Amino acid sequence: MILRFLVLVSALCLLAQPASALNRAKVERQFQTWLQQEIWPQAQAAGVSRRVFKTAFSGVTLNWDLPDLVPPGSKPRVPKEQRQAEFGAPAKYFSRGGLDGATSVGRQMARQHASTLARVEQVTGVPGRIILAIWGRESAYGRAKIPHNVFRVLGTKAFMSTRAPYFSAELIAALQIAEAGHVPASRMKSSWAGALGQPQFMPRNFLEYSRDGDGDQRADIWRSEADTLMSIGHFLAQHGWQSGRDWGFEVTVPDGLSCTEAGPDQGRSIAAWEDLGVKRISGRAFPAAERAGEGYLMMPAGRLGPAFLVTPNFYLLKDYNKSDLYALFVGHVGDRIQFGVGDFSARWQPLDRLYRSDIAAIQRHLEGLGHDVGGADGLVGFKTRRAIGRWQQQQGSASTCFPSAALNSAMLR
Repeated sequence: MILRFLVLVSALCLLAQPASALNRAKVERQFQTWLQQEIWPQAQAAGVSRRVFKTAFSGVTLNWDLPDLVPPGSKPRVPKEQRQAEFGAPAKYFSRGGLDGATSVGRQMARQHASTLARVEQVTGVPGRIILAIWGRESAYGRAKIPHNVFRVLGTKAFMSTRAPYFSAELIAALQIAEAGHVPASRMKSSWAGALGQPQFMPRNFLEYSRDGDGDQRADIWRSEADTLMSIGHFLAQHGWQSGRDWGFEVTVPDGLSCTEAGPDQGRSIAAWEDLGVKRISGRAFPAAERAGEGYLMMPAGRLGPAFLVTPNFYLLKDYNKSDLYALFVGHVGDRIQFGVGDFSARWQPLDRLYRSDIAAIQRHLEGLGHDVGGADGLVGFKTRRAIGRWQQQQGSASTCFPSAALNSAMLR
């Protein structure tokens, strides 16, 4: 009688739970099965021992708070809001506090690590100011808390995210890092995206690009500043950093030159851009060593913010993080650290608040008209900005090359 009563109570408790809780419990069981049947064979083939595998996933459950999840049985969707700062409002990304903090601490770090930075620049050809700015942006010069269990993050994303194959490969790489003993599995903390250590390397980047900077024969990007700086420099050098070239310059763009001329696929020599009326905001001539080199017009907010003429090195910074704003922040903060430059001369104009889902709707509409927007992902990349500008020109209106509430209404009505 008591046993029957307990079974009945348990059943009633299950029925009382929200459907989502029951579904999550089912998915959690599927996750554990997937780890054993799908991930363990791949890890074993990659040289990971059973001991390391069990340690890595001891007590690990799904992290349901991560973005872009696609639980089994559901369909992918464009998130309504943007959680990653690099793809948000430019003015917020270049906040007064963020710029001043990154600059002042960066100057302290430049003095403190001067000999290491000089050695890294000699080895890699990458300016110390650029390496410092990346370090500052990624982990606040090693001071930021990196709270997540990398195996929980990557396990969740590999099991149920919009980029599951990518994160599966990163998960196997993280297990290889633990197997090699670079750091105990329990100390492998990451960002919400699975990025590791002070330079915030994804695990595969760690395996390929991390380097020893302090001579102890290890690449400890968690605790060694020298290893962190050498690893960042090595990453950029291996991606093709052009020594002797700058990253770019703030410029003025004449009214007669359309913002649709922007983008990394529409390069001209910097001298040719000068002939079109593009000028440095400072009024000085472009450096003689730059004039024959290729440059690209970059307008991250279209006509609603500062404009830049950037070099191939700018786009190498985007190999570190795919955002235009990220690369621009790194270049600008590096210049502030070393040269003491001030704010951009042009201002970021107020922008209408649009959700990622709104941008994705605009992108799908433009795709239907034959425009290349680079994919309907809800992010305002250069192809989307250019497609908006071309659509505006076709409507006989002034091109801003940036979405707005009015454009959203006019395009989708």
